[in-house]
Amino acid sequence: MNPQELTSALEAIIYAADEPVTLDQMAKSVEAEKPEVRAALDALVALSQAPDRGVEIRKVAGGWKMYTKPQHHDVVRKFVKSLRPPVRLTMPALETLAVVAYKQPVTGPEINEIRGVNCGGVLKTLLEKRLITTAGRKPVIGRPILYRTSKDFLMRFGLSDLEELPSLKEFEQLAQAALGSDDGIAPIEPEDRAPGDRTVDEQAGAENAEVEAATGETAEGEAPKVAAAAVGATTSPANSATPVASAETLSTTHASVPKSSADSATPEVESAEEMISGADGD
Repeated sequence: MNPQELTSALEAIIYAADEPVTLDQMAKSVEAEKPEVRAALDALVALSQAPDRGVEIRKVAGGWKMYTKPQHHDVVRKFVKSLRPPVRLTMPALETLAVVAYKQPVTGPEINEIRGVNCGGVLKTLLEKRLITTAGRKPVIGRPILYRTSKDFLMRFGLSDLEELPSLKEFEQLAQAALGSDDGIAPIEPEDRAPGDRTVDEQAGAENAEVEAATGETAEGEAPKVAAAAVGATTSPANSATPVASAETLSTTHASVPKSSADSATPEVESAEEMISGADGD
């Protein structure tokens, strides 16, 4: 790297950094020796001090950083106040804006169907921020309003036209470059499957159903046994050893039972009265 290229590289590093850049950081970035980097840095600082330059490089907090020159502060302050505040979007707003950008012109009901929620409030926010605009009405029943992205959308995202929007394939390449491999990308399952094939979730659900069915059958089979054991536990050994009497045995037993003592005493009383009567007659 020649001195001119080294100076340009140091200027780009200092411009891109949010914090002051140290000499060690610059030397490591450009892969050069510290004395060589320091010589190029001194030349860059001297060059920035020229009257025709609007910014200068200062050494602050152990490093170097770019600043606007003091004589231009009033102009810069006035310009900054005239700038519009940055656009801050929530995740639902970003998702809706992406649907409009890739499906435009698109209607509100179509956006609701894609996202699965009502997007009326989000569309109103995007319209207020001038990121989308109306594009007439769709010639169908109800004539819903069509939405498309605006010129401000292109300016905010640094696009010259809609053809510069990244495709899904480019998104996959960016994800692979960020992750370094395909491990973090979910595989796409084939849509056409054989009748007997099952996904992992379907297989797990079938196994759970079989386990529940087996558990239910076991519980039903054990219920009579448990009930019988409970009845047996409440019956005493003496009662269980005694056979149940039949109807014939009960009738025979009732017939063979002797009369009570009161019934057997009646003839004796009658015999005594006869004896008394006989004595009176004598």
